[in-house]
Amino acid sequence: MADAARLPALLEAVLSVGTDLDLRTTLQHIVDSAAELTGARHGVLAVVDPDRDSITDVFWTGGAPTGSIAGEPLVSLPLDTPGLLRVPILVHDEAFGALRLVEKQHGAFDADDEALLQVLAAQAGIAIGNARLYETARLRERWIKGAATVTNALLTGETADDALTIVAEQARGLADAVAGVVLLPTRTGGMEIVAASTFDDPGDLVGATIAPGSAVLVQLLGGEPVFIGDSSTDPRMTTHVRARFGPSMMIPLQSDGKLIGTLALPRRRGARPYSEVDRSLAMQFASQAALALVLADAQQNRWQLAVYEDRDRIARDLHDLVIQRLFATEMMLESTRRRATSTEIGELIGRAGDELNSTIQDVRTAIFALQQPPAEAPSTLRGRVLRETEGAGALLGFAPSVRFFGPVESRVPDDVAEKLLAELRRALARAHRVADVSHIAVVIDARGAGVRMTVTHDGTPDGESGENPVVWEAPPDPGTDGS
Repeated sequence: MADAARLPALLEAVLSVGTDLDLRTTLQHIVDSAAELTGARHGVLAVVDPDRDSITDVFWTGGAPTGSIAGEPLVSLPLDTPGLLRVPILVHDEAFGALRLVEKQHGAFDADDEALLQVLAAQAGIAIGNARLYETARLRERWIKGAATVTNALLTGETADDALTIVAEQARGLADAVAGVVLLPTRTGGMEIVAASTFDDPGDLVGATIAPGSAVLVQLLGGEPVFIGDSSTDPRMTTHVRARFGPSMMIPLQSDGKLIGTLALPRRRGARPYSEVDRSLAMQFASQAALALVLADAQQNRWQLAVYEDRDRIARDLHDLVIQRLFATEMMLESTRRRATSTEIGELIGRAGDELNSTIQDVRTAIFALQQPPAEAPSTLRGRVLRETEGAGALLGFAPSVRFFGPVESRVPDDVAEKLLAELRRALARAHRVADVSHIAVVIDARGAGVRMTVTHDGTPDGESGENPVVWEAPPDPGTDGS
């Protein structure tokens, strides 16, 4: 039994180490209380990882020791070092760490000091266990909220690149990592970083690759996570950015047994390693994120399919209902014009018929535009012309031929390009109405001062097809010298 006079101090120390549920605060309380209770000038609580036989964290009190045992080696002094008092701390019968005290202020450590420290260490084990449970619960709550944030973001219409960046950013913050990166499989069998979130410039991260056949890749392709103690020295790491990182974990993103990609979460060199709790929570997050990515991709496909179907429906309605009614009205006006006794009335009816015919052409042009996929529009005139003709080919049953001459991209200004494309749509729509058409040729010529478009077809001409070929010209751009 320890000296009864010091029991109140022991009781106070026991109570103080259990008053806070924050783990790091609790550990600091323990080493402070141990030094005060035994009269030691210096103390250290070293947290160990029994699986790796290494120290993962250190808490000091009283500053660094002086004399022959100065500095951090206090955490690894031999047990027979003079003036050293050491007591292990167990949490649920598992080694958690050890208390080491040196330089008692008055005299030497005795059996009472050791007895008091053993009681404190036993209580510390209970307090640490409670704090770890509380910390795990808080971590679990954060990871669950992070996974919910990712799922919500991915299912509200984010693009593929944004979706991967969101996963990387959320995971980095939750794991207390210096970077969060997402890797996708490459065509050659390796993996490439396609999205990154980091405090530093992520530019040199994106594009880094894992070579095909590497040990890390084999493990990931097998659906197994990879945990690295030090990325900068582990021979399994082959990327050029590994030198700046320390502890890291690489977790497969998979759904229904299919590997979508990999989530990598490296910490800085010298940072604390990932615990079993960290690993478990990160793997649960990765599983949820992978499912969210699959659902988001499926939802995007459904939205795109719905857009296609809606556009096709509108095009069919315009073709089957609106154009047919307009055409019938035009025929009625033409019949009325032929029977009109007044020249003036006949001319008015004729102009009305021409307007209807022009309206029919515009509606057909709109139908062609609706038949084009709603993808990101090309930015060059050449690409836009090809997009128009490809869209027309969906209705015609064949692709019109297109030829370009001269500096089309540099010679044609934007406003002229818009007019050219509008005329091209009208010409393609007219050609679609021609009987027996099997070939349409489009020529864009910018070799002269301006630009000329010619659209020719091989169909049987009739009264509605208009001119063949269709020739459209734009004058030279005032901003050029025509050379």
